[in-house]
Amino acid sequence: MGLRWRIALTITAVSCTVAAVLGVLVHNVVTRQVVGEVRKEVRDELDYALSAYEYGTTMPEHAGIDPPGLPPRLRELAADGRRGTMVGERAGEPVMWSAAPADGKALAVWQPFGATRSRLDTIDTAILGSALLAAGTVTLAGLFLAARISRRLSATAAVARRITDGDLDARVGMSPGRGKGHDEVRDVAAALDSMAESLQRRLESEKRFTADVAHELRTPLTGMVAAAGLLPEGRPKEMINDRLQALRGLTEDLLEISRLDAGAEQAELSEHRLGALVEHAVRGTGLEAEIEVVRDVTVQTDRRRLDRILSNLIVNSHKHGRPPVTLTVDGPVIEVRDQGDGYPRELVEQGPQRFRTGDPGRGRGHGLGLTIVMGQAGVLGIEVEFGATESGGARTVLRLPSL
Repeated sequence: MGLRWRIALTITAVSCTVAAVLGVLVHNVVTRQVVGEVRKEVRDELDYALSAYEYGTTMPEHAGIDPPGLPPRLRELAADGRRGTMVGERAGEPVMWSAAPADGKALAVWQPFGATRSRLDTIDTAILGSALLAAGTVTLAGLFLAARISRRLSATAAVARRITDGDLDARVGMSPGRGKGHDEVRDVAAALDSMAESLQRRLESEKRFTADVAHELRTPLTGMVAAAGLLPEGRPKEMINDRLQALRGLTEDLLEISRLDAGAEQAELSEHRLGALVEHAVRGTGLEAEIEVVRDVTVQTDRRRLDRILSNLIVNSHKHGRPPVTLTVDGPVIEVRDQGDGYPRELVEQGPQRFRTGDPGRGRGHGLGLTIVMGQAGVLGIEVEFGATESGGARTVLRLPSL
């Protein structure tokens, strides 16, 4: 149940409870007042009847000694020498009785009570109608306010989800409240906008730093490679060239990530058989990998970019996992598995992060390979899922768009 309905039901329950309590209190007060007036009248009538009986004059019309229909309780009170009044019936009609002792008998008077009872029923109906009207009005007002709060919270939550999905330009657009007129929902929305703006500035700064570092490294690296070529052949030259190649690969990865961050990459789509693309990617790495084609399909994708994604996954499996590495094609879905220790929990939950590989014991790496996988997959519209196999190895699922 949504917040809107919870608030509405709470307000309804409270308003109905308050209306019921007030209705009962008003009913009791009005009933005591109305019945008290009738009781006073019938007591005055009883006093007059007792005076007439004592002086032997004619008693009122609605008076008599031990009249038929007199409630037994009033007879007992009169027999004990006491007075009493109560509502009862006479000849099938509701009446108010009042009785007192008279020479060992019960002298009683009665007064019709039907009109009073009808009056009380009318008052009760009015109280009930007013309570229902008040409860309904309060409920509608509460539902309106709850819907307003719910809409604003839903809009804030939708913006938060867009930010989570990578849309850092998303904003709620509510300015923070000031003075006595501000509300908490507006404050939350303003805080979310402020957080998104701060996060966007930091990420943009990080992207600019990555791009600047990659560009600044490229020029001296080119000179170092040229200088290394002038060294005499031998083990020192091999070691220097090996490290320079690693540094060149790192620089190229950083440049690629900077282009992906800037949104400068555009896919060149064409139709290909997916099984053939996977086989080509495996051959290009020069590494061992098993290929299982359960169901081959034709997809529209950028062959070079998909080859980059698969190559990075295969290299990552060989570097951080254990063979055999298996690629399975089942329709527009590619699954890459290895038999290693699997992805770190942080990577599965939060996704790849540059310069972060999770467990240091998993081997060398900069976390750039999987970052490039996510970036190129975003260009191609491929959904990427990181998980674990039944044996605990790393499992990556690529879901390509269908034709």
